[in-house]
Amino acid sequence: MTGIRKVAVIGAGVMGSGIAAHVANAGVPVLLMDIVPKGAADRNGLAKSAVAKLLKTEPAAFMSPRAAKLVETLNVEDHLDRLAEVDWIIEVVIERLETKRDLYRRIDALRRPGTAVSSNTSTIPLDALVEGMPEAFARDFLITHFFNPPRYMRLLEIVTGPKTDPALAKGVMDFADRRLGKSIVCCKDQPGFIANRLGIFWIQNAIAAAADLGVPVEEADAVMGRPFGIPKTGVFGLVDLVGLDLIPHTTRSLRAALPAEDAFHATYREMPLITRLIADGYTGRKGKGGFYRQNRQGGQKTKEAIDLKSGAYRPSAKADLPELKEAKGPRAVLDLKGRVGDYAWKVVGPTLAYAAGLVGEASDEIAAIDEAMRLGYNWKWGPFELMDRIGGAYVAERLAKDRYAVPPILAGLNGRTFYRVENGRRQVLSAGGEYEDIVRPEGVLRLEDIKLSAKPLLKNGSAALWDIGDGVVCFEFTSQSNALDEQILVLLGRTIKLVKSQYKALVVYNEGSNFSVGANLGLALFAANIGAWGEIEKSVSLGQQTYGQLKYAPFPVVSAPAGRALGGGCEILLHSDAVQAHAETYIGLVEAGVGLVPAWGGCKEMLARWQSNPKLPKGPMPAAAKVFETVSTATVAKSAEEARDLLFLRATDGITMNRDRLLADAKAKALSLVEGYAPPKPLTLTLPGPAGGVAMRMAAEGFARRGIATKHDLVVAGELATVLSGGEADILDALDEDAILELERESFMRLVRTEATLDRFESVIETGRPVRN
Repeated sequence: MTGIRKVAVIGAGVMGSGIAAHVANAGVPVLLMDIVPKGAADRNGLAKSAVAKLLKTEPAAFMSPRAAKLVETLNVEDHLDRLAEVDWIIEVVIERLETKRDLYRRIDALRRPGTAVSSNTSTIPLDALVEGMPEAFARDFLITHFFNPPRYMRLLEIVTGPKTDPALAKGVMDFADRRLGKSIVCCKDQPGFIANRLGIFWIQNAIAAAADLGVPVEEADAVMGRPFGIPKTGVFGLVDLVGLDLIPHTTRSLRAALPAEDAFHATYREMPLITRLIADGYTGRKGKGGFYRQNRQGGQKTKEAIDLKSGAYRPSAKADLPELKEAKGPRAVLDLKGRVGDYAWKVVGPTLAYAAGLVGEASDEIAAIDEAMRLGYNWKWGPFELMDRIGGAYVAERLAKDRYAVPPILAGLNGRTFYRVENGRRQVLSAGGEYEDIVRPEGVLRLEDIKLSAKPLLKNGSAALWDIGDGVVCFEFTSQSNALDEQILVLLGRTIKLVKSQYKALVVYNEGSNFSVGANLGLALFAANIGAWGEIEKSVSLGQQTYGQLKYAPFPVVSAPAGRALGGGCEILLHSDAVQAHAETYIGLVEAGVGLVPAWGGCKEMLARWQSNPKLPKGPMPAAAKVFETVSTATVAKSAEEARDLLFLRATDGITMNRDRLLADAKAKALSLVEGYAPPKPLTLTLPGPAGGVAMRMAAEGFARRGIATKHDLVVAGELATVLSGGEADILDALDEDAILELERESFMRLVRTEATLDRFESVIETGRPVRN
């Protein structure tokens, strides 16, 4: 098929509208259609209201309001002929076979031959969907199962039929990979495919086991969370997040579709408590609550949890399980005596057995099953990776002891693991019992793969430098949360010298959840508590010096962030020649929130960007005011696209939709800059002077009068105004970079000595949020 230039989504419910929004995020026009309700004043009303709702949704479905303009809202009665314009039609209507088939017949009469048609179903087999349809339709048909919310969930399960055109399927998969940023998992045409079949099994097993063993929901979530690489929501928190009402619906569909001998049926039981909660509007976070709720009676907000036996709510208490904290690794948790260990095994054992039984049925590939659970349910390790950590023999022996059938692939391990590294390549056990190399899609470069056969060029406790080929090196943060510290700055300085003499270009990148959360506040608080002010100032100066060296290095520097790039992490981006950002990058100078001002050159770089912005009036004050507005409120861009609007990214910076392709894209960008490269020219800025500083302080006082800014916010805003206005410099004076860096450093040091700023440090370290003082 030709490239996908326009898409239609039929069905404007939560899922359909979310898919349409994400197609628009990719810069592709999309037609969103739904039915015309009886007596509707606006025949396109359902699609229109869906888009309007998405524009208010948090987390945001659109990466920028501009993307919403690419969604055209229509209806299937008046506009179905518009399907002739599109290259891919995605059906997301109610899960009724006849309803879907009726729609397909209408679609087939109007679409261009060769237009891809897919269903988002997760319960109806593909064979049933195309039964009775023309062969040409079956050739162009496949299942594309997105996960909700489509913007944020990377998994896309794809099912093709025996008649599906391989070239058409490849075109859809390539578009979904490169443009929508999806990780593709190909599944067999089996009920629930992979993620939901295994995930729902795990969920209903975990709920039933908690009820049987008398495990409170808080304890169940603590056990089923981080010890097994599962998000801290655990099971009950996850059900509240996705919605209690979705669980019975999916469970019923799987029960109806799976054969009687499937182990899924053995875990099923009627749950009157869930039925009652749903009937009473307790559908989870989207409703009045679920297994947890916020009780707001009496003007107080109290978190409550449900008692699984009585069905009554009680005050929620943090799980007090010292043995869980002491257990090192998932196997140690399974070995615990008493309720915790019993519950862990009763959930994990059958889930791992069920996962092993899906090999050959839901997928022939172990790696695909692991990928589906990592991306569909946010597990840190897939079930087979988890079994390698626990020990395959251990799992098989305990299953046999409990009289569970041990799946053949687990019984046949014979002391081996599911994954291994051989000759610098990661390998996985095949369904046939042989190891095979894990092959990445074309254009994917992962640092984790490079590390299997390489040693770092430079390394210390917080960073490492890797050769990624073609004369390009990659600087990686390795500290906790990728927080920036002196070791990173020192190694970055050494890196600059090495690249200058031996390499062509530098990429700053890592594969953590966040690019960097900013400077290490714990170290700063420790230094402040012992009065080591000279050391703190030395660290500030070192950061300014190192970032300056990075900016003016005689080779291209490309930063490739994903996740949060905050504070000092943002400042690295500002000092790079170019940025290749993952679409889900959240960038901001957040220092004001912790009682500081950006002091590693962030203020000067943002001033330069806004002063050169043609959309602002000329003169020093408009730019300074814009930077003040952004930095004083610790504004964080909610996407890479939004970061362009805030000038954290430039129009020339790139955005990569697929996280797995980020390093390759950044390397390509770095190489494209090598020929004829020259460092940027030093900055000279004209700032608004003392009068401008007064104006900014008055704006902050206005926020304080409205109750938005606190007492210390005004102190921080005052120091920020000093930096952005140029201090005592006259409006006619041109300031070089060193002068502005000195202002940043002086204001930073005044603020770090205040008790209110140190209270904010302590609050962030203890709770993750600064105190509002």
